[in-house]
Amino acid sequence: MLEHEKKAFLKFFIIYFGSVALLILASGFFYFEEQKKGFIEQEHLSMIEYARQLKMDLPLEGKKNITHTITDAKIQNFSMNNFKIEDDFFIKFVPYTWDAGFIEIRKDKSLFYEQLYSIKMRIISVQTLLLFLFASISYYLSIRALKPMKEAITKLDNFSKDLIHDLNTPITSILLNMKILEKSDDFLENKAISRIKRSVKDMSDLHNNLTILLQEETMIMSKQNISEIVEDIVLVHKRIYSDIQYEICVENFYVNINKNALKQVLINLISNASKYNKKNGFVKIYAKNRILYIEDNGVGIRNTELIFNRSYSEQRNGTGIGLDIVKRLCEAMKIKISAISEVDRGSVISLEFKN
Repeated sequence: MLEHEKKAFLKFFIIYFGSVALLILASGFFYFEEQKKGFIEQEHLSMIEYARQLKMDLPLEGKKNITHTITDAKIQNFSMNNFKIEDDFFIKFVPYTWDAGFIEIRKDKSLFYEQLYSIKMRIISVQTLLLFLFASISYYLSIRALKPMKEAITKLDNFSKDLIHDLNTPITSILLNMKILEKSDDFLENKAISRIKRSVKDMSDLHNNLTILLQEETMIMSKQNISEIVEDIVLVHKRIYSDIQYEICVENFYVNINKNALKQVLINLISNASKYNKKNGFVKIYAKNRILYIEDNGVGIRNTELIFNRSYSEQRNGTGIGLDIVKRLCEAMKIKISAISEVDRGSVISLEFKN
């Protein structure tokens, strides 16, 4: 099950099963309270019956848990419905004679507690059985509810793969022809050709991002040395941005990631740090406490909390899609990405590796 499918499944399962479980537990609680009231009423009636048999001099066999004493105590506002519940006893007073005195009847609560325990165990057993039953039903319904969504996502995913695959041919053809045109002296200073070249480069970068993004849910993770990946990417950028000073301080930094996905993430971040830098600026890549930092002294970012949102861009020639893809790839690899920046002073992007 893919990551987004797991989230959808858990939400549906928790909502359905949680509501049913709450109803079952609440019903069990109220049923227990009603049974408890019934047991107390039975205890009260049994003590009244004991008093009747006592006053009629009937045999009291089998009444070991009930005792009585005669008292001359005066009870204000006496009522025949008097009934006290103490920690260990039930207590009831009944008149001894019409003139004076009361019989104080005490009944041990051990039998009452046994009845409560018995009904509690029965309720818990039934609740457990019902919870298991409805958990199974919730699981089945959650799987069934995911099926239409899964089919729609599969169709969209297949369409995206076909589309991106088909785009590769025209983009490659355009790039090859651009290289041929660059060899002609007539096109060396042609601004229109330069703009076309830049646009095609952006298309190529976007194509690479989307190609990697399609592997977001099926990434194969493995232990990799980040320092080697960083050095390869910086080597390429040194040729493109010859006026930028690159500094690498990453040694033997092993993490569990998808190499192609991380490479695409770093290409995007290092490319941005280079592209939006100042003349003779610097880009530093260093690691500390399992966090990789990419620092530059470029133009900076005005809204760091928005840069990973889809279609948000602070540059006219940017689409905003690149950093959104970077964010999604990082989430797929369990990497926490964040940014701090100051306008005209530079930015620091951090990648915190949890694997």
